[in-house]
Amino acid sequence: MSILIDRNTKVMTQGITGKTGAFHTRLCRDYAYGKDCFVAGVNPNKAGDTFEGIPIFATAREAKEQTGATVSVIYVPPAFAAGAIDEAVDAELDLVICITEGVPVRDMISTRNRMRGKKTLLVGPNCPGVITPDEIKIGIMPGHIHKKGRIGVVSRSGTLTYEAVGQLMDLGLGQSTCVGIGGDPVNGLKHIDVMRMFNDDPETDAVIMVGEIGGDDEETCARWIKHHMKKPVVGFIAGVTAPPGKRMGHAGAIISGGKGTATEKLAVMEECGIKVTRNPAEMAVLLKSVL
Repeated sequence: MSILIDRNTKVMTQGITGKTGAFHTRLCRDYAYGKDCFVAGVNPNKAGDTFEGIPIFATAREAKEQTGATVSVIYVPPAFAAGAIDEAVDAELDLVICITEGVPVRDMISTRNRMRGKKTLLVGPNCPGVITPDEIKIGIMPGHIHKKGRIGVVSRSGTLTYEAVGQLMDLGLGQSTCVGIGGDPVNGLKHIDVMRMFNDDPETDAVIMVGEIGGDDEETCARWIKHHMKKPVVGFIAGVTAPPGKRMGHAGAIISGGKGTATEKLAVMEECGIKVTRNPAEMAVLLKSVL
C-alpha cells in the first residue's frame, strides 16, 4: 500500500509538449510501471497529436473522459500554471501535482479559493512531486535513488527530500512514499495532511519530516502528532544550519515577528515528542535509532 499514488494510477501531463514537460514525462513513463500509468497529455494547441505514443487532448476533462486519468502533473509556465490547476479541479480529478516554480501568489490565492469544497487534492506548486518507489513517480525526483520500503518522507524542500532518501538508502531503508509538498506561501497539502495519510498507511512504519523557516505549518503538524500519531517521526528544519549570508528555503520561508524561526520550530517539535536533529546529515541515522 502507499499514499496518494500507486502502480494503478492513471496520469495526464498538462504541458506535455514543452521542453520540461516532455523531458520529465519521458523519465516518469520509463520508471517502474510508468508505461501503464502515463496515459494522456493536455495542450489545446496540439489536440489530436501524440507524444511518443501518448495521446494529447485539448482539455483535462477530455483527457479524463477518454483515458480514465484521475491525476494530473503540471509543467506549464508560471503565468498559466494556476489556470491549469483550475482546469484540473473543474475536471474533478483526484490529485493535481504542480511542479511549476514561480507561480504568482495572487493567482494561487484565487485558485485556492476556487478549490474550497472540491474533491481535488493539490501538491505544490514549486515542488519535486510524489514517488511510490518501484511503482510510480510523478515529478522531477531522480528515480534511481529510491527503493521500496516502509519509511515515509514529507518535505518542503526538494533538495533535502533527496538528501533524506539518500541517507535512508545508505542504511538499507526503503521508502513507502515520498511527498515533496513545496515551500510556496500558498500551496496545497500541508505536513499535517500528509502525516495523517502516513499514520493510516499500514505499510509505513516511521516518517522523516523536513520543514523550513517561515509560517507555522510544522508547529501545527507537531501538535497533531503529539496527540494522534501512532508511529515515530523524526524532524529537521532547513535554515537551521544555513551558512552566514546564505538563505535556505522557498518563497514561503518568511519570518515575521520572531515567529517561524528554525529554533522555534524545533523547540515545538521536541516538546511534542518528535526526535529532531540540527544536522541535516543525521536525519536517517536518527530515524534508524528510533525504529
